[in-house]
Amino acid sequence: MSRTRTLYAVLGVSAMVGASALALSPMSSPPPSSAAVVPFAAQAPDSAFTPAADASGPAACTRPAPDNRVSTTIHCYTPDQLREHYGLGPLATGTEGAGQTIVLVDAYGSPTAADDLNFFAQTFGGPAPDFEAVSPLGTPDYTNPTGKGVGQSGPNSAAGWAGEANLDVQWAYAMAPKAHIVLLSTPPAETQGVQGVPNLMKAIDWAITKYPSGTVFSMSFGTDEQTFGSASAAKTQFAKFDQTFQRGLAKGDTFFASSGDDGSTGYVRSHRAGTVGSTPEVSYPNVSPYVTSVGGTQVQDGWTWNPTQDVPYLADGSRNPAYWGWNPGGDTEAVWNEGGFGIGTGGGLSTVYPRPAFQDGVSGVVGNARGVPDLAWNAAVNGGVLVFHSYFPSTEGAPAWGVYGGTSAASPQAAAATAIANQARAAAGKAPIGDLNKALYSSSFDKSAAFRDIVPQTYGTTPSGMLNSNRMWDIAADGSLTPDPVPGYPTTGGYDLTTGWGAPTVPGYVAQLAAQ
Repeated sequence: MSRTRTLYAVLGVSAMVGASALALSPMSSPPPSSAAVVPFAAQAPDSAFTPAADASGPAACTRPAPDNRVSTTIHCYTPDQLREHYGLGPLATGTEGAGQTIVLVDAYGSPTAADDLNFFAQTFGGPAPDFEAVSPLGTPDYTNPTGKGVGQSGPNSAAGWAGEANLDVQWAYAMAPKAHIVLLSTPPAETQGVQGVPNLMKAIDWAITKYPSGTVFSMSFGTDEQTFGSASAAKTQFAKFDQTFQRGLAKGDTFFASSGDDGSTGYVRSHRAGTVGSTPEVSYPNVSPYVTSVGGTQVQDGWTWNPTQDVPYLADGSRNPAYWGWNPGGDTEAVWNEGGFGIGTGGGLSTVYPRPAFQDGVSGVVGNARGVPDLAWNAAVNGGVLVFHSYFPSTEGAPAWGVYGGTSAASPQAAAATAIANQARAAAGKAPIGDLNKALYSSSFDKSAAFRDIVPQTYGTTPSGMLNSNRMWDIAADGSLTPDPVPGYPTTGGYDLTTGWGAPTVPGYVAQLAAQ
């Protein structure tokens, strides 16, 4: 059974509830409409969690109250655990982000974002959030968040986007708890790139005018370049959208976008854009040279993956211990490429944008094209982040915790780290960093001080345990993993097309940006 790209990874991964067909094809959501704008988030399957008394081994993840269920195969992180990994102190005493504004851009937003963020902060002992939800184009429609009907249009999309919004808000706060956190939502009639992206850009334009210089924006969505039909058609559309980013950069704002969750694969323009292309692909807006692209890593802190068989699921749909096995201890960070979920970091070369001047120093990697990502952050589902939700109880059930990954988890946290840098710049009497790409690639920016270089890592004894590229893995008819036909890009020392310059070590990253 081959891997199928997901429209809403939030829904696709969590669809694995025991049936072997679903378990062997976890990314099985319907294809998007042409040029669809999709959120880049993925949720761990709920079937991986049981009451603690029923657990058959040591807990890899324990969900907080009122959930309290555990997983023996899927790992997760609290704010304090990831803050420590990236060089920050406890959330309870955190002052990061004071005086700064972070805007999370999401179609539809979340109707319970404020209450859920407050519960998140209380659970982990953080300061009271400074949160605002705004919908400058009108209030989103939450009346039919079921995902039923044709395609993923209108309010049918609301539940998937609500999970994305909660993830963005809670984890931007987790890294910069004193920042002013803004959830910027739009109510498009549908989420295709033709209409959906202009609506999102209109909302961002509004926010550029409303919020102060140095506002940091995070966009956890994208639409594949090839779904626009041709490079010239895409170039025309992108040039219009890029005017928004250029206006923000001129004001001192910074823009981040997720690089995507499908490795080097992508859709081409076809009926409902349902055909996965045979050549490597990247998405917009992360590929824009006016945006900093955030790829994904897998943080294994306190545990080490130990696969001994490349068959993720047994015949009954349950997780195969020989694939999901792990040992306690360890502290590594690898390129994000999870064969068992059929997801991994986006990255590659644009077919629309030529190499921007700031990438001249890495021309040996990118050639004559814009290369992405620029940096990376933890995006794994196995090693994901805890997110609380109480929205849409009629379809989503009682309030509960979920474990989320995807480059949607990476972008808001990287944005928060940059807001911390602007906080340091303000304390030094300096203007906000603004155009971050020019700073990251400049010779005066010490990459070794600011980033953990992500290099190939090998786990266990299986081919998919060799994390050295963003080439995707398919699940064959016999349940085993096999490399996808679309080639990926290698993870190397220094700059590469899977993790960029690497994952920030926040104190060093902040210090380097403060010194620019």
